[in-house]
Amino acid sequence: MTPTDKPVPNGRLRRTMPLAGFTARAAGGRLVAGLRARAGDENAVERFHERTADRYTELLGASKGALMKAGQILSMIDADAIGNANFAPYQKALSRLRADAPPMPADLVHAVLRDELGSRADFFAEFDGAPIAAASIGQVHKAVLHDGRTVAVKIQYPGVAQAIRDDLANTELLTTFMRLGAAATGMTIDIRSMAAEITARVTEEVDYRHEAAMITAFADLHHGHPFIRIPEVVPEASADRVLTMTYLDGMDWTEALHADQDLRNTWAEVVFRFINSGSRHGNLAQVDPHPGNFRFNPDGTVGCLDFGCVQTLAERPRWLFIAMMHAGIEGRYEDCRALMLEMGLISADVSPADQRRMVADMTHATSQPQPVIYTAEQMTRSLHALFGGKQNSLPAGQMAVTREFVFLPRMQIAFDHLAAGLRATVPVRAILEDLAGVAEPTTELGKLHHAWVRERGLPCGLDHHDHP
Repeated sequence: MTPTDKPVPNGRLRRTMPLAGFTARAAGGRLVAGLRARAGDENAVERFHERTADRYTELLGASKGALMKAGQILSMIDADAIGNANFAPYQKALSRLRADAPPMPADLVHAVLRDELGSRADFFAEFDGAPIAAASIGQVHKAVLHDGRTVAVKIQYPGVAQAIRDDLANTELLTTFMRLGAAATGMTIDIRSMAAEITARVTEEVDYRHEAAMITAFADLHHGHPFIRIPEVVPEASADRVLTMTYLDGMDWTEALHADQDLRNTWAEVVFRFINSGSRHGNLAQVDPHPGNFRFNPDGTVGCLDFGCVQTLAERPRWLFIAMMHAGIEGRYEDCRALMLEMGLISADVSPADQRRMVADMTHATSQPQPVIYTAEQMTRSLHALFGGKQNSLPAGQMAVTREFVFLPRMQIAFDHLAAGLRATVPVRAILEDLAGVAEPTTELGKLHHAWVRERGLPCGLDHHDHP
């Protein structure tokens, strides 16, 4: 199987490769097992998977399209932890996509700025041609405006929007990659519903005007917050493929890992509050909270950087989900069952025992001794609760994945990954209860947060929001 060159609109080439063989090989199929048996080499399978994972990671990184984004999502799944050793080399190799995206040359960067901003490109008094970050959709440069403000300028890779649309339009390609994810997790999923929601969110990620609107929505919601920092969009220096926002300083993920433990605990609580506050005080969810999207400050504040992948939640499903989770946390299984039926998550023929087990899995973090100490072992238990493991086969096939909740596992995996990396201690149940409005805050951050909520007059999670 050899890669092919596919032109994209700006004349650059994007490397592509059919994935049917990749899926079969990633499953550790009979072909490789037969090779090992004939050759008598017990390490043949491992080496084969490592070489194949490296090759596909390189190709996905060069694509800068939907497949690279999908690769980043899959890289968050610890296959060793859920007992799927064949997928482990792919998870390890794909993790490079979160940090090692190849940057655009400086001349191409300036060409995009001129094409998108025209004379407004002179809006920058200083512009650093070396990117400070590179990802699947675009890369980020630091600049200074003539009014003295330091800004971050996000520049989309030429041709990436059309390349992603082409990837998403290729139903076979998309479903094949999603089946790989299902094989990695052992989970039964409604691929059609998941594909529809992923297509919608990834399509929005290449729309920088949509991201600008989402940044503004989050900044408005969190205005005056004591420890969550959201950038402000600079519309005069933004366009379809250029997004300029105020620069948020702070440590990156690698630096944050070496900070004092008390500070790491603070950061983890801030991130947990951020990823849950959007849906408790508003109708928003930032569904890509991986560590690279945050900046960590010595005063305990955290800057939140990326709002390309956001869900706007209709009020009824938002409230039903929060109510269902708290019924489960409190052990009100009959109430929880009625809510799950209304949400379409289960059918009436699901047994009470299976339903109780689903609820226990969804609320597992709150049923543990509090506060939760996040370790590699804790993350393994979390993954087992979501996807099952060697000794734990979930009744997941009896639970539907509706469009509203496709990204919830991704959010939990990302937070667990971040908290385990920080080795943080987080009182997750107490935080969820105070965000829902059913209990007073117990932490100092919680008291600051709720003073801000009262000052702003915001609703809590179990309040009915004034939103369609």
